[in-house]
Amino acid sequence: MNRRQFLRSLAGAIAAASLGAAAFYTFFTRGASKELGSGLNAASPGPSGTPTPVPAGPGKLLASFWLLSDLHVTPYDSGTSDKLKKALADLVKPEHPGDALILGGDLTEYGSDNDYKQLKNVLSGFKLPPLYANMGNHDYYDIWIDGKGSFATETQPNGKTDAQSRQRFQAFMKTERPYGKFEAGRIPVFLLSQEAYVQEKPEVGEGAWYSDTQLDWLKAELAKLENHLPVLVMIHQPLPQEGSDGGTHRVIRANELRAILAPYPNVFVFSGHTHRDFTANHYTRHATFHWFSNSTVGRSRSKVLSQGMYIQVYEHEVRVRGREFSNASWIGAADWTVPLKKAAD
Repeated sequence: MNRRQFLRSLAGAIAAASLGAAAFYTFFTRGASKELGSGLNAASPGPSGTPTPVPAGPGKLLASFWLLSDLHVTPYDSGTSDKLKKALADLVKPEHPGDALILGGDLTEYGSDNDYKQLKNVLSGFKLPPLYANMGNHDYYDIWIDGKGSFATETQPNGKTDAQSRQRFQAFMKTERPYGKFEAGRIPVFLLSQEAYVQEKPEVGEGAWYSDTQLDWLKAELAKLENHLPVLVMIHQPLPQEGSDGGTHRVIRANELRAILAPYPNVFVFSGHTHRDFTANHYTRHATFHWFSNSTVGRSRSKVLSQGMYIQVYEHEVRVRGREFSNASWIGAADWTVPLKKAAD
């Protein structure tokens, strides 16, 4: 998609903007609904659909993580903050503790100072585990807003830059770059972030573009690990069809990413972006890794649901469960157990 095509697709944005934040969100994501489908229909599931547990049992619990994607927090839509508060109140309960809380992209609706201020206000009301995050496309959306706070697509980038969006995210998360890594219970977690939006690279559209620097860093960091260790990789936009690179609403340099992950037997990739409730097709076994598609906390397509993932890494398996925060319940259709390959396998 070139710049002219992308901007032409925004012709209706001004009319949508007059209806408020929810309408603006609908405008920008309606293309994603058509292209992405379920979010995982581009790849084929394993022969049995859901993997079977290791007969010997899961072994010792090594680490647990909460993954919340697509918060879309903004002071202009109080519903996003209300849903996040309910999710946080649920996940801090002692019966399902987490070693870390991961925000999987689209932390905010526009990536503005006001959005981050609102997000900080919500998070500060809870005693949370260590917090980590990666960027989504919405965290770059401030370029669509003019100095009066109005949607102004015709004057994009309205005197703003993608670099400023990255800087706001990094300042909020207290990091030196938009991507990074942390460990919990010896389990490495990689947080990949798109590094450009349409102000710097009009051709990326709503896709996730990773630089040579980020991909080289990922390759070097993986090479330092014990080969059989479980590895969690957080992305925001989903992967395109296996064997292909992506465009808008997808990971753009997907084949390079797959090649970097290929040598490691226990890689688990988690994406967001599609806003699909936990029904079918949220798990896919790719050629060399496992891919899970998260739901959304702030902007469910059903309007009322608010969902996230609870990830438990054991000695012999990884269990991933979907959580419905609106009524504090586990989702039966979103419960997967994946056996880990042993070092000798």
